[in-house]
Amino acid sequence: MKKRIIVVGGGAAGMTAAISAGRFGTDVTILEKNPRVGKKILATGNGRCNFTNVNADISCYNGNNPKFALSALSGFSADDTIRFFEELGIEHKVEESGKVFPMSDQASSILDVLLYELNSIGVNIICDTNVKDILKRDNKFIIRADGGKEYTADKVILAPGGKAMPSSGSDGSGYELAKKLGHTITDIFPALVQIMLEGQYFKRIDGVKFVGTAEIIQNNKSVAKDRGDILFTNYGVSGPPILQISRKAGELLNQGKEVYVKLDIMDNMSLDEVKSIINKRFGYNPEKSVEFSFVGLINKRLIPVILAESGIDDIKRPVSTVSAKELENIARLLKDWRFKIRGTKSWPSAQVTAGGVVTDEIDPKTMESKLVKGLYFAGEIMDIDGLCGGFNLQWAWSSGFIAGKSAALSL
Repeated sequence: MKKRIIVVGGGAAGMTAAISAGRFGTDVTILEKNPRVGKKILATGNGRCNFTNVNADISCYNGNNPKFALSALSGFSADDTIRFFEELGIEHKVEESGKVFPMSDQASSILDVLLYELNSIGVNIICDTNVKDILKRDNKFIIRADGGKEYTADKVILAPGGKAMPSSGSDGSGYELAKKLGHTITDIFPALVQIMLEGQYFKRIDGVKFVGTAEIIQNNKSVAKDRGDILFTNYGVSGPPILQISRKAGELLNQGKEVYVKLDIMDNMSLDEVKSIINKRFGYNPEKSVEFSFVGLINKRLIPVILAESGIDDIKRPVSTVSAKELENIARLLKDWRFKIRGTKSWPSAQVTAGGVVTDEIDPKTMESKLVKGLYFAGEIMDIDGLCGGFNLQWAWSSGFIAGKSAALSL
């Protein structure tokens, strides 16, 4: 009788693990709680699926021990991923910052070719199956699901995702399965997520976007920084740079630290240059109102808020009445506008989970548990998470491929 591998979770990591194992001729079954596999893939890259990044290396990953990811990322690199999908039918294109997309610009293309391959090599996919327990008995695994269903396997690959985007099926239940099998879970928190700030003006500037720099500040030191399109919202800030630095904010908040975000709205100029340009504008027409003198320099909706924050109550007064100290306050605010962070948005808004199964308990070369022989891990369930830009999917493909191959070769 053929030996069987069961993959718990039919996301990016689970499907790759199943393909990797199935190509060795093993009997592979995916158990997926959703009505269909690959639901989260369809949401990635705004529906275009940023499926890897040509710049993927260990510096793009976080966790208590990011170096754990090195072996898997070397064993199945971004180049390997591009080749893997090319053989499945995906022509790719590289966009800014090394992001790789299918030429079709459709995430569904990625899912379609994965499903085709799974079917071609005979992987059995069982959906609407919520795994509740995994037991090890006499070198066999017993997998128990809702409704009294039971499955047996020689090897199990645990790839149920994390807790981010629970609508995709990643509800954190995988951590309980890992715990029952004796594994340790770190604190988990949302990453690649919007940041909520303290302040009274957010409803007035909701929807205002600017290109600038955002930094996470703790103890007056910058601990994370990124640049790009930043968006004010009614709760705080969003946009790619905010998502990139949100992990550090979440980590520090989790430790009970006081954390701030610093926004530089005019990051293409120094403070002295900002003061100089404001002075020059004031000089053109000294009778112009303070408010109107900033039209054409910064977003109109930001003007009354910036002026109020810098201590100017009467924004209709002529610029000739603005003191040197007031001008300094305005310029400083445009270069260093700080807000206390009151939290990040929650799991439904997060793209990825920070934290997970402690990687010291997993063999980095095979993804096999050091505690339970025959148990393997793949994807987001482990304490590894990447930056925004295709790095988390690369981790899913890499860890999934290695776990599947290792499980099949050990049968």
